[in-house]
Amino acid sequence: MHQDRGRAESFGSAAEAYDAFRSGYPDALIDDLLAARPSNTLDVGCGTGKVAAAIAARGFRVVGVEPDQRMAAVARARGVEVDVVSFEDWDSRGEMFDLVTCGHAWQWIDPLIGGSKAASLLRPGGVIALFWNYHVLDEDLLAEVRVAYETYAPDLSVVGQDPSGLDDADPFGAVSSLSPGETRTYRWVREFDARDWPGMLSTFSDHQRLGEERLTALQQAVRRIIDRHGGQIAARGGTYVWSARKLSA
Repeated sequence: MHQDRGRAESFGSAAEAYDAFRSGYPDALIDDLLAARPSNTLDVGCGTGKVAAAIAARGFRVVGVEPDQRMAAVARARGVEVDVVSFEDWDSRGEMFDLVTCGHAWQWIDPLIGGSKAASLLRPGGVIALFWNYHVLDEDLLAEVRVAYETYAPDLSVVGQDPSGLDDADPFGAVSSLSPGETRTYRWVREFDARDWPGMLSTFSDHQRLGEERLTALQQAVRRIIDRHGGQIAARGGTYVWSARKLSA
């Protein structure tokens, strides 16, 4: 996916919506990441600062790297220190880190560069953690949403399906200086209204590629479904994590 730069660089066009509608990350995840009290954290592809701001709010130093100026502007407004550059081209200026995080962005980074570069920036014993959120709708509701996608966006994967059980290779397997990757999922529930869920759809890069007319038609169809369900739906969410530790030299 990293080679599709049009999708990779599309998020800034919806930066405010991304910040407003995308789910954040559970407190338990942030607490676990900071349990070893890292003195210096690097947040790769920091976007609007959802991860970095949560780390900084607990009193820890964090630097964000984000290639899109519009996304970075939102993060900076939250008080996050951000370098506007791709991770592949970023110059750490000799800084080393105890923790490297990346929420919803690792798939946009060149796999031939990302893992080894992140490892080179970690102190021995430091941790890298990559994570993604997903949202699962109840089957009856999902069946109605599928019909909307079949009508307005048949080429897209339906948001709301359970992704668990899909094959997923260790993203650190080719990096000899990192331990084998470990996975964990943090479960949570989020309530969405008829504005929130369609708003979130507009922040996904594949949905943006529908164009305004088709995306609006899909959003309106989903909004009608939510209204028929009382104007409020619950998604059983999960934050899926891959983590590894820098081995001693």
